[in-house]
Amino acid sequence: MRISIELVPDEPVHRVVDYSVAAEEAGFEYVWITDHYNNRNLWCTLTAIALATKRVMIGPGVTNPYHTSPALSAAAAVTLNEISNGRAVIGLGAGDKVTLDTLGIEWKKPVSTVVEGIQCIRELTQGNRVTMDGSTIRLHGAKLSMVKKKPLLDIDGNPVTKDGEKVKVAPKIPVYAGVQGPMMLRRTAAVADGILVNASHPLDFEFAVDMIHQGAREAGRSPEELDIGAYAACSIGKTREEAMSGTTKIVVAYIVAGAPETVLVRHGLNLEKCKDVKRALAKGDHGQAQKTVSDRMVEAFAIVGNPEHFIQRMEELVRTGVTHFIAGSPIAPEKTEGIQMIGQHVIPHFKD
Repeated sequence: MRISIELVPDEPVHRVVDYSVAAEEAGFEYVWITDHYNNRNLWCTLTAIALATKRVMIGPGVTNPYHTSPALSAAAAVTLNEISNGRAVIGLGAGDKVTLDTLGIEWKKPVSTVVEGIQCIRELTQGNRVTMDGSTIRLHGAKLSMVKKKPLLDIDGNPVTKDGEKVKVAPKIPVYAGVQGPMMLRRTAAVADGILVNASHPLDFEFAVDMIHQGAREAGRSPEELDIGAYAACSIGKTREEAMSGTTKIVVAYIVAGAPETVLVRHGLNLEKCKDVKRALAKGDHGQAQKTVSDRMVEAFAIVGNPEHFIQRMEELVRTGVTHFIAGSPIAPEKTEGIQMIGQHVIPHFKD
């Protein structure tokens, strides 16, 4: 199983770079950077990380096609791929309606928009000219001039030909879909290289993996082609009590407040208590929201505990079909220590 990390650029860029270097040294395979207008700029942060690291794959986890055109995201990804010597990856999701409302951007047809965005980014990063008159995305002969195609070679190093012409390809930049909801899971499984699901519990992945596999088969793809990621809120510590300190409960509170009722019911949560959490957040009362978050809510929406607990929960995810684990915020009360703890005690278990 691939093990990666999500970092939020809400701290000075040099600290996010330090966390990324620590993650690379600890054995993480990917560093995903979140994209919010009110934090440090995504692509500037990724460039700084690219210059400071040598091995980890790096990219947005995730950007969206509403506030940034897929053509601009494709150009940024190709540039990052050049700077990082082939380590770029890109995650694309639908964004969130509240933020887009703040920016005065209409949030419409999210499923079609994400699917079309993935298709545009894939074609553009491969050096192809794109014309699309989609549901929300429209391009008229767009092409990235800096993408250079090279002859495709077979296993013996000979050029592959088709109809007497050499087949040329550009370096592939993997495109992941950051998604939730049955229709989004099914539709993006037809076009993405991987799926990043905002969840951490096996119950959610029993449902999500089934939808992903169904969507892949409907598109004539083998489900095994897809890298299925658990984008999990988590906090690690020597003990559960240590791991619970810091911002863990407020992270869970926001997840509870944004979760559909079907998901809350799936986990057997008290709907009235979930509404209390949402009401507290709406008032800006984080203290009350944290007090209202129950242990059962934490168990449903985060992985919190010592390394042994992490390993147990991650093994449960593997059994549902998850192939990629992303350690998401808050990670640990002290981030660098958490990164090192995962590197020392968790990653080796899944690499042996």
